[in-house]
Formats: sequence, structure tokens, C-alpha cells
Amino acid sequence: MDDSLFLDHEFLDHVADRLATLPAVQAVTLGGSRAAGTHTAASDWDFALYYRGAFDPEDLRALGWQGSVSDVGGWGGGVFNGGAWLEIDGRKADVHYRDLDVVERELDEARQGRFHIEPLLFHLAGIPSYLLAAELAINRVLRGSLPRPDYPQALRESAPRAWMERAHMTLGYARGAFAGKGKLAETAGSLAVAGAMTGHAVLAVRSEWITNEKRLLERAGLRGLDGIIGALGREPARLEAALEQAAELFDAALAEAGA
Repeated sequence: MDDSLFLDHEFLDHVADRLATLPAVQAVTLGGSRAAGTHTAASDWDFALYYRGAFDPEDLRALGWQGSVSDVGGWGGGVFNGGAWLEIDGRKADVHYRDLDVVERELDEARQGRFHIEPLLFHLAGIPSYLLAAELAINRVLRGSLPRPDYPQALRESAPRAWMERAHMTLGYARGAFAGKGKLAETAGSLAVAGAMTGHAVLAVRSEWITNEKRLLERAGLRGLDGIIGALGREPARLEAALEQAAELFDAALAEAGA
């Protein structure tokens, strides 16, 4: 069959089969909006390959798909330890590397209520290490088998506190360092970052997994932050008032979630 004629379900099987044949790969999943059923025709395809032991990106490059394939550790070496941006059959596809030893360790940590937060491009608040557990819970397994964890009670208790401590510290620092000095850009940035942190806290209170920030504010009931940031001015008093309004919005969202 001509690859250009692949229908979506044929494309999915085609890619999953090819990824599953790579050495060390134990499982392949579909994530993102296509796994959630919220995609549009223009949405990317998000795949993850779960490997055990040594994975060689040269094996992925050898499949001949156009695009960029990183080395292992090429995206920072943490939770997101590398991947590829590809074009396959005219479709944009991302492939993420997932080391099963790391996944299993972070899943066990999450079950104990422990996690850490890593910086990652395009993520305001950074990503929690329990994102690996969230992917297991949400993503669609195409090849192989993987655990499907529930949201741990210990994480529900620890994550909101950790996220809100960061959010309050961010707002507190902004009051003294930025708002009182009329620094609009820095204050706006602090509000956005603190909002994303609070979003993670709200979803943790509700025991809801999330894998990125694209719909974080909507899901957490924090879209009102747009109005606060949109009304900012350069006057210190207005900037300080905006920080107070944001703190009230965050507290209300947490209370609504049952914190």
C-alpha cells in the first residue's frame, strides 16, 4: 500500500509496528489529544516508546522518517530524556523516549507521595516527575503491556502542598522584587507561573492526572487569570492589587476542588 494513502487507523498501526520492532523497545503508546479524543484533523501524533536497557536512537533514525531525532538525554536527561520530531506520511509525529527503569522508579515514588519538579521548555511551572505515572494512566497502549495506575492517595496529599508552596513563594517574591517597582513584564510572568503551579495543585486535590499545561488553567478553573493579567498597568499599586486578586482566585479554586 502507498503510505500516502494510509487512513488514520492504518497509519497508527503502521507506526506502532515499526516502533515496536526497534531493539530494546518493550511497549509503544499513543498520547496527547489523539489518545484523549480531543484532537482535530491538524493535531500532531504523540507516540512514546518504552525501552528496557540501552536504546540506540540510530535505530529510530534508520527507519528513514524525515525529521530530527535526539540522542538519549538530548532533551535534558530528566523525565523527558529525548525523542524525535518527525514527519511520517505527511503527518507530524512526536516520539518520546521512556526508560522503563526510570518509569518504574518514578511510579513507585509517586505511590509514596514523593516527586520532584524539572524545568522543561514550553512549560511554565516545569514538569512533575509523576508525569510518567500520568502517561501510564492516560495514554493508549498500542503494543506491549504497561501498568495503568490509579492516582495515589499519598500523592493527593503531598502534591497540592508542594505546588502551592511554590505558587505562594512566586507571588511573594513578585510583590517585593517586581510589583512595587512597576516591573510589568516580570509581574505578569510571575502571575502566569504561579497560576500554572496552582493548576497542578488543584488537579492533584481532585486526583486528576495531567501530562502538559495546554488545558491546565481551564481544567483547574483558573481561566479568570486572563482578566487579571489583561488589566495590568505599570503603576505599582495596580500590580500589587493584581497579585492579591490572583491569590484570592487561587484560594477559591483550591476550595472549590475540596482542599
